[in-house]
Amino acid sequence: MSARDLNASGIPLRPSYEEPDPPVRRAPPGTFPYTRGIRRDMYRGRLWTMRQYAGFATATESNERYRYLLAHGVSGLSVAFDLPTQLGYDSDAPQSRGEVGKVGVAIDTIDDVETLFDSIPLDRVTVSMTINAPASILLAFVLAVARRRGIPFDKLGGTIQNDVLKEYVARGTYIYPPVPSMRLVTDVMAYCAREVENWNTISISGYHIREAGSTALQEIAFTLADAKAYLRAAQRAGLDVDTVAPRISFFWNAHNDFFEEIAKFRAARTLWAQIVRDEFGSKDPKSQMLRFHTQTGGSTLTAQEPENNVVRVALQALAAVLGGTQSLHTNGQDEALGLPTAQSARVALRTQQIIAHESGVTDVVDPLAGSYYVESLTDELIVRARELMAEIDAMGGAVAAIENGWMQDQIGESAYRAQQDIERGRAVVVAVNKFNEATNGVPMPIQRIDPSIERDQIARTRAFRENRDADRTDAALDAVRRAAEGTDNLMPHFIEAVDAGATLGEVCDVLRDVFGTHVARERIA
Repeated sequence: MSARDLNASGIPLRPSYEEPDPPVRRAPPGTFPYTRGIRRDMYRGRLWTMRQYAGFATATESNERYRYLLAHGVSGLSVAFDLPTQLGYDSDAPQSRGEVGKVGVAIDTIDDVETLFDSIPLDRVTVSMTINAPASILLAFVLAVARRRGIPFDKLGGTIQNDVLKEYVARGTYIYPPVPSMRLVTDVMAYCAREVENWNTISISGYHIREAGSTALQEIAFTLADAKAYLRAAQRAGLDVDTVAPRISFFWNAHNDFFEEIAKFRAARTLWAQIVRDEFGSKDPKSQMLRFHTQTGGSTLTAQEPENNVVRVALQALAAVLGGTQSLHTNGQDEALGLPTAQSARVALRTQQIIAHESGVTDVVDPLAGSYYVESLTDELIVRARELMAEIDAMGGAVAAIENGWMQDQIGESAYRAQQDIERGRAVVVAVNKFNEATNGVPMPIQRIDPSIERDQIARTRAFRENRDADRTDAALDAVRRAAEGTDNLMPHFIEAVDAGATLGEVCDVLRDVFGTHVARERIA
């Protein structure tokens, strides 16, 4: 038996659902509060952007993978960075040893970024970069490369994740304390509003909150609470909500509870529209439309019988599409074992293409509208997420809830309960705690990063430093320091610094000197 009385979010489940009294009446797609989708025609007019999150080893290897994916039908790039890059260290820093190029591409210099996007038309291909604490500096690299190529900034389209709050609560790749980190976020918002108008300046991530163990309900509430904190920070920085909000996007997870995931996306759209209009006074419909990227659930993938992950990913991707995503990444079947091989990445992309072109689900907008179950779940999630956000507001908002450890504790408790359910057999994971055989399934090749990659990257970075104009670099870094100590927008100084030969680690070190670094508070049980 697999029937449950409660789902993972604690919502009571009935054996069957009947038409409510009074019946649910939703506004049409493309109209406030956008429960049924942000556009009237949705995929009938334009499919979602098919991205494949990729990056490994050096810029050269990653560039080859990007061109391979583009040749096979990807319509947008999504860049994964290695841990040293995410933490603002150059590849030759002591802290980087053993991690260079392992979980993403190593980026130290503007030459690396030139190579990363070699033969890729930045004015025609959108680029999403999963980077947070040093996000503004990685964006500066891209802008400096575009400027060298003669591409006007208003022709660039893409996204930086730039969501540092969830780093404190879920991932841990933070550098600076919350206050200066929020300044970096609002500096990007202000600069791009003036100079790079088609760039999404922040992608607020529920994905990593879910990967850390939250429920779908918590994913909605905690992510939107973070979003409210960013809007408040933007207001304090003198930015109008209707200047900032249209360039905010969201990044959600898609897990295995098919109908709850669909309802989650519909509920999140509704709540965001109401928050931006009613709490922040937005007048622009574009501000009120929750645009989002979805990635299938990495934590749901199993090393046992990894070919089963193709099925999991297909179901999760279908839920994202039925929920109205604007962009989608599908995980490779081998990602519980290592970075995806080219063959696994192709199967993952083909999964999206089959859903788009063979399933028929794109022919009708919001095809599950009116489902008694989906509509009931949507309403339950809206009500319960509002209650959770009110609790966070009573603490002083998301930053306070993170600083006092409440949000982390809530996620930890949910993760513990979920693991207990698996270990006690209350939740079935096929081929892990049930239907598990002696074999682990079909053997498959695993992508491994050659240790020589690290040595070569270090050598390139050191040669780059030796050949640059040291006086120009030093002057540009001094300008960054003065701006950080004052109130100037940092983005123009970052662009000039990286164009003058400053490395990622050198710019981040200047900010470490000025801002300090964040140390997580020790939690006592």
